[in-house]
Amino acid sequence: MTTSTLLQALRRWCLSLLPIMLLATGLAGCQTSPPVSSSTDAVSLDQAVAFATDSLAAQLQKMPGLLAKMEAKRPVLMDPALDAASGQQTALTRQLDQKVTDRLRAQPLFEVLPFQQTSLAKAQYLLVGTITRIEVGKGAYQLHLALAELKTGQIVAQASSRARDEGFDTTPTAYYRDTPVLMVKDKVVEGYIRTAQTAVGQKANAAYLERVAAAAVISEATALYNAERYKDALGLYRSALDTPAGEQMRTLNGIYLSSWKLGNLPEAEQAFGKLVSLGLANKALGVKFLFSPGSTDFWPDPKINGPYGLWLRQIARQAAGAKVCLEVVGHTSRTGSEAVNDRLSAQRAAAVQRKLETESSALVGRMKASGVGYRENLIGTGTDDASDSLDRRVEFKVNGC
Repeated sequence: MTTSTLLQALRRWCLSLLPIMLLATGLAGCQTSPPVSSSTDAVSLDQAVAFATDSLAAQLQKMPGLLAKMEAKRPVLMDPALDAASGQQTALTRQLDQKVTDRLRAQPLFEVLPFQQTSLAKAQYLLVGTITRIEVGKGAYQLHLALAELKTGQIVAQASSRARDEGFDTTPTAYYRDTPVLMVKDKVVEGYIRTAQTAVGQKANAAYLERVAAAAVISEATALYNAERYKDALGLYRSALDTPAGEQMRTLNGIYLSSWKLGNLPEAEQAFGKLVSLGLANKALGVKFLFSPGSTDFWPDPKINGPYGLWLRQIARQAAGAKVCLEVVGHTSRTGSEAVNDRLSAQRAAAVQRKLETESSALVGRMKASGVGYRENLIGTGTDDASDSLDRRVEFKVNGC
């Protein structure tokens, strides 16, 4: 057999292997190249997921010594994906979770475990992911996936891709729809989002990784809340809060929401007070007050504005007790002219300031109101429904007195 014939036969044998293994293992005689981990071409969601998950597999298989152990699947936990702009789980992030899970399970390398506390001891890797609208009008969403080794906390694979906007449903899940407080600035949620974009060889965000056990309990509790099993959800949220890593906004939001649904108003108010205190300690607190269109009056439906008195009371009480000075910043959704929204957002902030000063005279002279219109939108669709409710928020920023 000539050298040329031998090489052709060897190449045919290489091509009979799984393509991802071909790229990763660098077998002698096969033409190989480093696996590509990012793409800026906007494709269908299925294609974007396939690219990102296959890239993770290719990078993982390239790790030294892995080929000799290919008979054993790698157990992976997938912490449910988030929208990186809002920190929420939505119908789209749930769709992403399912597509990524299905794609990973089709790989010979992975065993995907449910994100539950009982799975932590079995898992070798932790997968996180985000999907976010790039910019209004661009018609695309950015997808990030990262795989961390639980034992070392090191990112062993990371991939990014883009999906065309195909009219995705970005409505928040029930828990995130109902939460009163914006969570994207919570250090755990922020740490999750940062981890999804962390380069290979770097450590996952410590604030997030150190709280993975609590996150698994919170995830189970949130699934129960979404299923309207509020009593069971409350029990798990309380369980999470009792752990050293459990005091975080997702836990306190869950206790507040479940308690409110069950009619346990004292516990609901106590949890909301802790939420406010945590937000003030982080120097930023965003609250979803819903106003009537073009007005500084709260939305008249008692199902919506029913808890607002509790919210205002606790914001005033916690701010006065902390002896902080606040900037009250109003936001609007992307509907109407910039000038109108700037004026309206400032008027709404001033209205909230007056209500807080009525609740606590200690805050008089320690607050100022401003409005930014829609320039700091987190969603930016201008649909004025549940999907962009975060754009109609009021933020409280802690400033020096």
